Amino acid sequence: METTTSPLLPNDRGRCGWLRRRLRLKNPLSSELSGAVGDLGTFIPIVLTLTLVSNLDLSTTLIFTGFYNIATGLLFDIPMPVQPMKSIAAVAVSESPHLTPSQIAAAGASTAATLLLLGATGAMSFLYNLIPLPVVRGVQLSQGLQFAFTAIKYVRFNYDAATLKPSSSPRTWLGLDGLILALAALLFIILSTGSGNDRDAAEDEDEDFAETSSNQSQSRRRRRLRLLSSIPSALVVFVIGLVLCFIRDPSIFKDLKFGPSKFHILRITWDDWKIGFVRAAIPQIPLSVLNSVIAVCKLSNDLFDKELSATTVSISVGVMNLIGCWFGAMPYKRPQEAHQLCLMRSPSSYVIRVF
Repeated sequence: METTTSPLLPNDRGRCGWLRRRLRLKNPLSSELSGAVGDLGTFIPIVLTLTLVSNLDLSTTLIFTGFYNIATGLLFDIPMPVQPMKSIAAVAVSESPHLTPSQIAAAGASTAATLLLLGATGAMSFLYNLIPLPVVRGVQLSQGLQFAFTAIKYVRFNYDAATLKPSSSPRTWLGLDGLILALAALLFIILSTGSGNDRDAAEDEDEDFAETSSNQSQSRRRRRLRLLSSIPSALVVFVIGLVLCFIRDPSIFKDLKFGPSKFHILRITWDDWKIGFVRAAIPQIPLSVLNSVIAVCKLSNDLFDKELSATTVSISVGVMNLIGCWFGAMPYKRPQEAHQLCLMRSPSSYVIRVF
């Protein structure tokens, strides 16, 4: 019996075609632009807070984030963003004394080594098949509710950069950072995005829907939906937020410095390994296994009809962190809650996001 195998990487003849298929736009450019910044609302506060509190190397973190996003888009061919490991971030800024960059790197490397070991030995696939689907659905529901309630708190109360949480002081209604502006931005995103399926439904119906005098109003409605869905709402809100940030504090211009910092390998002592593993890696490992690997693989099958390999996802998270953490980059994971926020993205939007 003759068997054939497919190569892991494409040959030279098909490499260009494979790359073009990965980079082609699967949605309108406006949707890709909007999706490219869809999860920055969770990424930016965490990274900036770690930079201020724990002296994280922001330049190195952003450079490795760009590499991770491009590699993820090319490898998996579905929207799968990378986000900081939130448990490590929470421990680093909320507990005293704060974790140092070396201890954060040690925690990330320990978590990455565990995921790499589980993936390489096949244990992650065993856990993927062992854990029932209701458990994953419960994780997705709890993460979604937690994300929604946290977002409401960020809108209602001022942000405390020292604790990475909303403060107890309520946000004012007026001003450049007031509730009226936040509600206006929310209304704009809802009106321009809709349910997420309006544009697709309109395009499908247009193929076999003949325009007559009795259905002209429905045709106009579908055209309005297509027009609204073409607006990169998240990108517009993000840019307006940046502009208002500089308007509120023009002194920011004086502190801007262009150009990346020099790469250097962190010096991690034995004490750093002990502190990082005990305080941050131990609570992060089970969260990464269930939320960043198993839930992501099952969710990809629901959203994109493509069930990813738990082994591949686990190994990819392990490899990218074992490389980046030694240079001072923030440890990253593949969060299923951000996976849900980026439904409009194709792999090409990862390239857009890097810039």
